[in-house]
Amino acid sequence: MSAPKDVKKVVLAYSGGLDTSIILKWLQTELNAEVVTFTADLGQGDELEPARKKAEMLGIREIYIEDLREEFMADFVFPMFRANTVYEGVYLLGTSIARPLISKRLIEIARETGADAIAHGATGKGNDQVRFELSAYALNPDIKIIAPWRDWTLKSRTELIDFAEKHQIPIPKDKRGEAPFSVDANMLHSSSEGKVLEDPWQEPPAYVYQRTISPEEAPDTPTNIEIEFEKGDAVALDGERLSPATLFAKLNDYGRDNGIGRLDLVENRFVGMKSRGVYETPGGTILLAAHRAMESITLDRGAAHLKDELMPRYAELIYNGFWFSPEREMLQAAIDHSQQDVEGKVRLKLYKGNVIVTGRESEKTLYSDQLVTFEDDQGAYDQKDAAGFIKLNALRLRTLAARGK
Repeated sequence: MSAPKDVKKVVLAYSGGLDTSIILKWLQTELNAEVVTFTADLGQGDELEPARKKAEMLGIREIYIEDLREEFMADFVFPMFRANTVYEGVYLLGTSIARPLISKRLIEIARETGADAIAHGATGKGNDQVRFELSAYALNPDIKIIAPWRDWTLKSRTELIDFAEKHQIPIPKDKRGEAPFSVDANMLHSSSEGKVLEDPWQEPPAYVYQRTISPEEAPDTPTNIEIEFEKGDAVALDGERLSPATLFAKLNDYGRDNGIGRLDLVENRFVGMKSRGVYETPGGTILLAAHRAMESITLDRGAAHLKDELMPRYAELIYNGFWFSPEREMLQAAIDHSQQDVEGKVRLKLYKGNVIVTGRESEKTLYSDQLVTFEDDQGAYDQKDAAGFIKLNALRLRTLAARGK
C-alpha cells in the first residue's frame, strides 16, 4: 500500500535523528505536506532540545516536545507490572509498552492541529509498525497513516545519505556508515538489535550494553533496598514516598550499579520472523521480583494461579500492539481487581546481577504462623483431616488404577 497522496498535514513521531529527519523532508518534498513534529520524552536519556532546533531548521512551525515519563509509568508500565507481564517467559516488553502512548499523543496532536495523517519511522519488517498503527486506528478509525520505510524508493544507507545531502540535512560523522546495531530506549529499558547481533551464536560485544555494568564488575558487597506497595503499585522506596517515574529512576540506578536486568533473547515477532535482541531492564527486573514477592503473601492461591494463566495472553496482546483492544481492557480489569489487597513492604538484596527477596510483610497478609508451624498449633489445623482430603482426591486415580489391573 503506497502513501496517500491527498495528505495536507502530517504529525510525525520525530526523534531528531538522521532517519526521522530524512522522513520529515521526504514528507515535505514527496507528499508536499505540512509537517508537525512530536518528540516524546519517555526517559530515553537523550537531550531533546536538539530535536527542536533540527525541526526549526527544517522549517517546522508546530513542534511538540513533551515530558511523558510520569504518564508512561503510571498509566502504562505500572498496570502492566500488576500482571507480572513477561513475553515468551523473559521479555519485560520495554519497547512494546511505549508504542500505545506515543500513538495516543500522535492522534491527539493530529486532532489539535487539524492534521489528517500521522507518520512514523518504523520499518516494514518489525513489530513497531503494527503497534503504532493498531493503536492509532483504535483511537481514530479514519486517520491516515504514512510509513515511509514501506513506501519510499530509498533502499540503501547510501541512498539515504544522498537524499540527506541533497536536502542539506546535517549528517553526523558516526551516521555516514552502517550503524553497528540499532537502539531503542525509554525509562523501562533499552533494546539493541541488528548487525553485530544478528548471529544468535555470537556473544554480544561488551559495548552493546548501555544501561548496566556487567555482573562481574558489580560491587562485592550487596545493596539492600525496601519497596512499599499499595494496590499492586510501588509507592515508596526505602521509606520515601515517590512518584512512579522518580521511584523507577532510582530502581534503574540500583539495577545498573549491580549488573541487574540483562537479557539476550531470540523472540518471535508478530510479523512472523524470529529476531535476536539484547535488552536491559534494570529497574523492571527488580520491580517484577518485588511485586511477585508482595503477591506471595497477600494474593489468594486461586487468584494468583489464574493471573499466571492469563498473563501470557495479556503479554501477547501488548507485544502484538493490542493495548487499546477490548480484550486487553477486560484482562486489565480482572488484574486490577486482584490487586486491591496487594500492599505492604518487600525487602531485597541486589548482588552481582541477582535480585534476592529477603523479606516481605503486610497488614493484609494471608500467611499464618499458626497454620504452618511445626509446633503445637492449638487446634488451628487438625492433621487427621488430611487423610479424608487425600482419599477424596485419590478416588479417581484409584478407580483408573483398578481398571488397569
